[in-house]
Amino acid sequence: MHDLCLQARALKLVQRLGVMAKKEGALELEGTVVEALPNAMFRVELSNGHKVLATISGKMRQHYIRIIPADRVVVELSPYDLSRGRIVFRHR
Repeated sequence: MHDLCLQARALKLVQRLGVMAKKEGALELEGTVVEALPNAMFRVELSNGHKVLATISGKMRQHYIRIIPADRVVVELSPYDLSRGRIVFRHR
């Protein structure tokens, strides 16, 4: 029952923001890197105006994809904590 409520809430958020979900329950939003922080963390301002703390995904780390401030990125957010995310794609 509790899991069903969380899925319904995530679905409503997806519909309201107009975003795509890659993993089940994960939200993907576009944003701009505002600042680079220590330990491969970045402050990202999303297209809807919110700021989140994001880290680089494992595949991007593995392929040495560098991210600098002002890069356009796609951030994957968990419905459990919308203030933290994972950078899964950097636009060219």
